[in-house]
Amino acid sequence: MNDFSTAEWHDAPPLSKEAFEAAIRAVGEERYHDKHPFHKMLHGGKLNKGQVQAWALNRYCYQEAVPRKDAAFMSRVHDRELRREWIHRIHDHDGLGEEGGGIERWLVLTDGLGLSRDYVTSRKGALPATKFAVEAYVRFVVEQPLVIAVASSLTELFAPAIHRERIAGMLENYDFVDDSVMAYFKRRLAQAPRDSDFALSYILQHAYTRAEQEACVGAVRFKCDVLWAQLDALHQAYVTGLIPPGAFTPGEK
Repeated sequence: MNDFSTAEWHDAPPLSKEAFEAAIRAVGEERYHDKHPFHKMLHGGKLNKGQVQAWALNRYCYQEAVPRKDAAFMSRVHDRELRREWIHRIHDHDGLGEEGGGIERWLVLTDGLGLSRDYVTSRKGALPATKFAVEAYVRFVVEQPLVIAVASSLTELFAPAIHRERIAGMLENYDFVDDSVMAYFKRRLAQAPRDSDFALSYILQHAYTRAEQEACVGAVRFKCDVLWAQLDALHQAYVTGLIPPGAFTPGEK
């Protein structure tokens, strides 16, 4: 039975809030993408510049999708206070006023790696699996009940540790990386805990039944799968060497 089926939990009593939160956190311990071999290679200095470029180029697709999924989420929300809280996520990525936002900081990273902004933002060189994965995430947030859509953001609970590891590992191991290109991750050290604290509190309060709680846990698994699938695709293309037709080829851009 898939992660979002509720029939088997129809008559089960709800978990306590403590047990529910523990079940959410256990997903990260089991399957967050800090355990993926490509991630370990990236942070351990085992990739060449072309492979790091490929990672940054493909990850842009995910960064670009985040404010779109948040805008789609907000379009469904009638609770004004929830919209007021959620809208800052769009500002965090797209920017507001003179603040360029996370996407701009990501483009500073790809600039520093020697990639053309036009090429990055076109997404033409991104792997097919990357594009399928990120659009599946957007569709999930569009289609699932609001509390489950909120739960899918909770990989942010596990993000600060990976950001700290990424900053230290990449600065130590790559001479083509400096502080300026790590600005995205440094900002997320403060943003991710704020966002995850709110989202966790929201689902603890609004997932009333055991079926809803289990669907929320399934949503976190799904989001981990989205992140894992992107690294699978990168490993297949740029470590194994099976680059799909039309995808970025190191040395050509």
